[in-house]
Amino acid sequence: MPNSPDIVIVVPCYNEQIRLPVDNFTSFLVNHPRAKVCLVNDASTDDTIAVLHSLQITLPKQVFLLNNELNLGKAESVRKGVLYCSKNKLAPYIAYLDADLATSLEECYGIGHNLDSRKSFVFASRILKIGSVVERRFSRFLFGRIIATFISNILDIKVYDTQCGCKVFNSEITDLMFEKPFISKWLFDVELFSRILCHYGKTEGLNMMEEIPVKQWIDQGKSKVKITYFFRLWYDLFLIRKAHRKNMKHNLV
Repeated sequence: MPNSPDIVIVVPCYNEQIRLPVDNFTSFLVNHPRAKVCLVNDASTDDTIAVLHSLQITLPKQVFLLNNELNLGKAESVRKGVLYCSKNKLAPYIAYLDADLATSLEECYGIGHNLDSRKSFVFASRILKIGSVVERRFSRFLFGRIIATFISNILDIKVYDTQCGCKVFNSEITDLMFEKPFISKWLFDVELFSRILCHYGKTEGLNMMEEIPVKQWIDQGKSKVKITYFFRLWYDLFLIRKAHRKNMKHNLV
């Protein structure tokens, strides 16, 4: 991968009028002329679309804007954005990132440097190590570790963090990863891992992936995930586990 990666970052946006760090997007794109962003407005009820449209006008060659007429949720918004970028060949490398930029655009861009002929899928991980800054509420950390344990058992792989909102991949595998709708609106990241493992097999699939510890991740406050999803989450995990085991078994036959 060249020193200045040709990458497009998909960012799902729902009611981000006040929270969206527009200046961060602008400065990042000005400083990285080969980078692009694809902003997906998920039928926001505030003036998010106006904010996104203004950003697009400022940097028309680097900002692409999609608008959902109906609220589709994060998973479908990311899927729609990725497929749009792939179909229109906006860049050979595609990423997605949360709108609050808990993981920064610069860090996402840097993580993309780890893609090469062997690695087709790299993802950020909130592993706290010397020199890194990971700021998150303890309750969120604790709940995240519980979920991570279940996910590792479902996929039968040792992975620390599947849910950090920064993933980067080679556009050549987008059809495999995003062609079909996801089971879960919020745990779709797990399904991405499952699709790779089921298609390529565990050994080759793991060789294609790399987990990259973040240098900095800052919890930006209120989550968009409703507290009621806590109950739905376990059912989603059950459905993902069922589909994963069925597909793994099918591909081994």
